[in-house]
Amino acid sequence: MKKAAFIAVIVGTASIIAAGSVLAKGGPDGPGGPGMRMSFEEIDTDGNGEISQAEMDAMKGARFAKTDTNGDGVVSLEELTAQGVKNVAARAEKMLKMRDANGDGVLSQEELSKPRRAGQMFDRFDADGNGSISKEEFEEAGKHMRQRGKGHHRPGQQPDAETEQN
Repeated sequence: MKKAAFIAVIVGTASIIAAGSVLAKGGPDGPGGPGMRMSFEEIDTDGNGEISQAEMDAMKGARFAKTDTNGDGVVSLEELTAQGVKNVAARAEKMLKMRDANGDGVLSQEELSKPRRAGQMFDRFDADGNGSISKEEFEEAGKHMRQRGKGHHRPGQQPDAETEQN
């Protein structure tokens, strides 16, 4: 039972972090919106092989306009929430397609509880490698998840150590 509760906490934490990153990025996989990442070529609208500040600003403006559904130049809580719901729904649909091993359109507990890198996640949380996760390790891993992408090292890893690519 403790294992199921632990998995539920991990899945819940990951869901909250994913939802936050979805809103921050403008879509589940990047600024292009649900299910797609914008390529360099899409941002480089003049095709000169370089992305200018103006092109970045145009991309941000287009993303803002997509969220500002009534076109009043500001994004309300309702508009932001509606965009977030669309993005989370698209991510959930993608997750269902990726994990639905038997193709029945639903996820069993077995299909859901075998996330990619599940063992790696436990190993990263278990910084001292003793086979269990202490409260301190759990809190450090949560801190790392919140700081991910800001140049911080993984729990249990020295700041100057080489990082592996996942």
